[in-house]
This record gives sequence, C-alpha cells and structure tokens, in this order.
Amino acid sequence: MAGYLVICGFLGLFLLGFPVVLAIGIPSIIYMLINGLPLEMIAQRTLYALDSFPLVAVPVFLFVGSLMNSAGISKYIYRFADTAVGRLPGGLAQVNIFGSLVFAGMSGSALADIGGIGRIEIDAMRKKGYNPAFASAVTSASAIIGPIFPPSIPLIIYGTVTGVSVIQLLLGGIVPGILCTIGLMLMTAWLAKRRNYPRAARWPTLAELRRDMPPAIPALLAPVILTAGMLAGYFTPTEIAAVTVAYTVLISVFFYRELTWSGVLDAAYETLRSSAGILIIVAAAALFGWILSVEMVPQTIAAGLTSITTNPYLLLLIVNVLLLLVGMFLDSTTAILLAAPIIAKPLVMAGVDPVHLGMVFVFNLMIGLLTPPMGLALFLVADIAKVKLNDVLREMMPFYIPLGLTLLLITYVPAITTWLPRMAFGP
Repeated sequence: MAGYLVICGFLGLFLLGFPVVLAIGIPSIIYMLINGLPLEMIAQRTLYALDSFPLVAVPVFLFVGSLMNSAGISKYIYRFADTAVGRLPGGLAQVNIFGSLVFAGMSGSALADIGGIGRIEIDAMRKKGYNPAFASAVTSASAIIGPIFPPSIPLIIYGTVTGVSVIQLLLGGIVPGILCTIGLMLMTAWLAKRRNYPRAARWPTLAELRRDMPPAIPALLAPVILTAGMLAGYFTPTEIAAVTVAYTVLISVFFYRELTWSGVLDAAYETLRSSAGILIIVAAAALFGWILSVEMVPQTIAAGLTSITTNPYLLLLIVNVLLLLVGMFLDSTTAILLAAPIIAKPLVMAGVDPVHLGMVFVFNLMIGLLTPPMGLALFLVADIAKVKLNDVLREMMPFYIPLGLTLLLITYVPAITTWLPRMAFGP
C-alpha cells in the first residue's frame, strides 16, 4: 500500500507543477522518514544508480551534438541534403527529414536535432515561403529519428535500467529509423502535392553533387563507422560515445576547421547543463524505483497484467496504450526510469523479445515528445520558430499517421527490430 501512496504523491506533485526531480524525491524521502530508514541510504541508492559505465555515454553523446553545432557541421549536412533530395515533392521539407536522419547518426537526441540542424531548416523553409507552423511540425516529427537510429540516448538508458544489451538495442534501431524516415517523407510528399509547396527546379547535376557531397562525407561516415565498430565488437556503447567525440573533434579541426576553443567551451557548458538535468533525475528515480521494489509494486503490476492475458500481442497492445499515455505527461528519461522496470519483466516472461520490447518502449515515448500536454519537442520547436503551439499541433496531425503506422509495424513485426542484432550476435 505504501508503494502506491508514493506513486500517488509523485503524480500529485507533478500535476501541481513541481519539477520532476522534486516530485520524485519528496515522496521517496517522506517514505524513508516514516519507515525509520537511515537517510544515508539516499546517498547509497543514488550513487549506486550513477555508478554505471553505460550511463557515461549519455553526457558524451550530448557533447557530440553540442560540438557539431559549435563546429558548424550542421550546415554542411543541410547543404548536402538540400542538393540530394530538394527536388522531391515538398522540397525543403524533404531536406528537413533527410537531414535529421544524417544528424541522428551523431547526436542520438531529438532535442539536440531540433536545437541544432532544426534552426537552420526552419529558417530556410520560412525564407522559401513555407508556413512556419508546417516547417516546425516537420522539424519536430523528423527529430524523433535521432533517439531511434543509433546512437540513441534513450536506448542506452533503457538498456542500463533493464539489463538488455545496449549494443543489440542500438543495432535494433537501424531499420525502424529508416522506416520512420520513409513514412514521414511519403506523408510530406502527399501534403506537398495537395498544397503545391515549392521544390527545387531540377535534379542536381553531377557537378553539384561533387561540390556539396565531399564536405558532408565525414558526417555521413560517422554512423557507418559506429555501426561497423559495434558489429565487429570493437566498441562498447560508452566507447562508441568516446570514439564519436574524438571523430567529431578530428573532422572539426582538420577538415572543417571551424571549431574554436570558445566553441568547445560553449559545447562543454551546454553538455554539463543538460547532463546534470538528466542524471539528477536518474539518481532520484533510482531511489523511487528501489522503494517500489521493496513494496513489491512491480511484481503486483506484473501479476495484474498476466492475469488479464498471457498473449504477448495483447500485452503489447496494452503496453502501447499505457506508454502513449505516460509519454504525454513525462519526459522520456523519467518515463524509462520509472516504467521500464515495471513493464519489461511481465512481457519478457510472456515471450516478448527484450530488444523488440525496448524499441517499442522508446518509440512510444518519442511519439509522446510530440504530444501535449508535455510535448517537449513541440514546445522547443515553437519557441525556435516563434509560432503558437496550437498552430504547430494542427500541422502535426497528418504526421501522426506515419508515426502510428511505424509503431504498429515495430510492435507486430518483431523481425524489423531483431533481424540485425540476430545477424550480428546470433539468436
């Protein structure tokens, strides 16, 4: 009973507008005081949660995204994307989506995508006469490719919490990320033809491709190098993050030659600020999760789910609905830390592949980034574009269709997620 009171306390404080870390921490500390537990356990549980080698990858990948912006790599990615796909129906909207796929191979974060290449994309679309709200909707919808396609910060956190192989999770995100990209590009093409959006007057010549592709090649090679390193077993997820930083610094200094010491310091400061926000929630959620485990809450919920049905497909349907609701109110990091230990166990026991479940889990939460009342991606992109949130949400409506279809494919065609990891590591 006490465990459910802690959950109610969290929900109550959260709905009252308390910061997430306080909404989690206050009920947890009150529980410990009431039960006479030593306060030293707070430090013990939080330090234990943060003493995790895979979690080191989170601030390191955040640093990669900040370095790319400081070094100006984003503009080269955008220029090549514009040359390559600007002739497709939708023009710069298609460039926006394709650019997000390329950027995803280095940042691993939806909000980093919006804050980096998204600013360039929205400004360019606005100058070409696109509705700013539509440009914002395309930017936010395509940004969720980042947390699906490797490297992915949410998948790293999910693997850390549940004990699932992070490398297999990252490999499992490659095909879903490509499918999501294709779905968004098809919807954009349909909308562009209906609304008569502008596009490039012609397909690029070989000379234009030769001009714009070489500057983008170092950035394009990053996901190839990372994936090859994972498949060959050379890198752990944390080592991949460190290699990506080294690679970004090298190409910034010796190829692009635009990175300055001031830019490095700005990127480091931004990384410290973002990392602190994420990791303090990780620490507080670890204490919260420990209390729930002591009170047998996950076991009770697991028994409740399996009492409804043991059919893995029906369980996945129930979990999809639950996670979509959770994603509407909680940011992805908090949702993973609180819900993954509860949901993963009964579904894996029912026969759901843990890598498959991880992708279903994270993709649901990424859709939550685009859904009110929280909708962090919507708030960020509306602030960047200086448009009303309601206008962005109205333009987002068509994009929920390809995102929903991708979610259904990921959920009920497990091979989409499990094929590459099994090719690499066997069944």
